[in-house]
Amino acid sequence: MGRQIRVPGALVAALLLAAAAAAGCSDPQGPGSPGGGDAKPQPSVSRAAPPAAPPAAPPAGGDVLPGLVTTAEARTRLAALKVAPVGTMAGYSRAKFTHWAEQGNKCDTRETVLRRDGTDVTQDGECRAVSGTWKSLYDGVAVTDAGKMDIDHIVPLAEGWRSGASGWDAARRKAFANDLTHPQLLAVTASSNRSKGDQSPDLWQPPDRSSWCQYGRAWTTVKSVYELTVTEPEKKMLTTMLDTCAS
Repeated sequence: MGRQIRVPGALVAALLLAAAAAAGCSDPQGPGSPGGGDAKPQPSVSRAAPPAAPPAAPPAGGDVLPGLVTTAEARTRLAALKVAPVGTMAGYSRAKFTHWAEQGNKCDTRETVLRRDGTDVTQDGECRAVSGTWKSLYDGVAVTDAGKMDIDHIVPLAEGWRSGASGWDAARRKAFANDLTHPQLLAVTASSNRSKGDQSPDLWQPPDRSSWCQYGRAWTTVKSVYELTVTEPEKKMLTTMLDTCAS
């Protein structure tokens, strides 16, 4: 028979206490917690810092917006867009364009764009931007308070509706309203965004003329990607905007 090793009682007690403490570190989801009740239990999440949401597509060098085509390509796409009169607003509602969509890890589309478009952005445990610096493309204004920034739909939802989106299904409208891949979403000052409203380029242009090249390319890109129509005055102003591009 092998030699028996005696373990002191104090050591046994210490080991049992350590095991109990480790078991108490889990963070089960109960009925009173988010995702509790009938929802499937979720893995515990660190309270110290929120995990990052999937990043939005980064802009190309020199551009603020992601997914912009070149000036030459924008001209080609603009020429290919179908010209039609302004469509009806009958049946329109912003609620038909679901936004802001969840992007994972407590972040929605708005917070994702704020992080993408800002500098030194920090977010709290709910993914809200609590500090950072943003420079608004439309008016050149620098902002350090995220609450003063809007997320602009380059092609407004109402403009999309009257140029083709009225015939889309709910899934396509949601994709249009939350598009992080194409140049459809941009953090700008609330004042400039509300000045723009749902107007097309022939009715509203960014006050900072240096932004016209990107704005014209972005508008043309989005209308092309989603196969939306343009009016004659809209097409003429987009041509003027593209003419401000260096190449």
